Amino acid sequence: MSEALTELGAIIALKRPDAVLASDVAHGELTLTVALQYLQGLVEFLRDDASCRFTSLVDITAIDYPDRAARFDVVYHFLSMYQNHRIRLKVAVRAEDMVPSIHTLHPSANWFEREVFDMFGILFSGHPDLRRILTDYGFRGHPLRKDFPTTGYTEVRYDEAQKRVVYEPVKLVQEYRQFDFMSPWEGAEYILPGDQKAGAK
Repeated sequence: MSEALTELGAIIALKRPDAVLASDVAHGELTLTVALQYLQGLVEFLRDDASCRFTSLVDITAIDYPDRAARFDVVYHFLSMYQNHRIRLKVAVRAEDMVPSIHTLHPSANWFEREVFDMFGILFSGHPDLRRILTDYGFRGHPLRKDFPTTGYTEVRYDEAQKRVVYEPVKLVQEYRQFDFMSPWEGAEYILPGDQKAGAK
C-alpha cells in the first residue's frame, strides 16, 4: 500500500510541480505539503484526474503553531473511493493570509471552512457565508488557538431573577489550584500490600 501511495505522490508532484512542495507517506496515508496560491487548482486536479479521483472531502481542520511565521497549517483530508486511497493536504498559512475557499469544488467544504474560521480565525476568500458555526454570535476569540485561555473570557448562566440567559466575565477563585503535588499515598498511616517487602530489603 505504501509503495502505491509513494508512486501516487510522485505522479502528482510530476504533474503539478508548481503546487506540491513536499510528499510523505505515513500511517497508510499520503501527505502533500501544498503552496497556498495553487491550492484550488490542485484540489480540482485531484478530483478530476483519472489516476486520483479524490471526489470525497472528508474533513478540513487546522493546527496552530504560534511560534512560527506561518502560524497555521490548514489540513484537508480527501478519499478516493475509486482508487481506495486517502490523501492529506497541508497548507502553511500566516495569520493575515486568506485561504481560497474550495466550496465550489466540494460543496461540503462550506461548513468545514466555517468551523475552521470559528475555531482558529482563519479567513477563506470566496466563501459565500463565512460566519461562526459552533460558538455563539457574540463569542470573543477563537477557542482552538493555543493562546486562547482554557477558561474563556465570558461565562453563560440562566438568571432566575431576570428570567433570561446572561453573559458575565469569567470570575474564577484560584485557591483550588494551589496543589502541593504530594502523592495521595504519602503520609498514610497504614501499610499498603507489598510495602513490607520493599522495607525488608
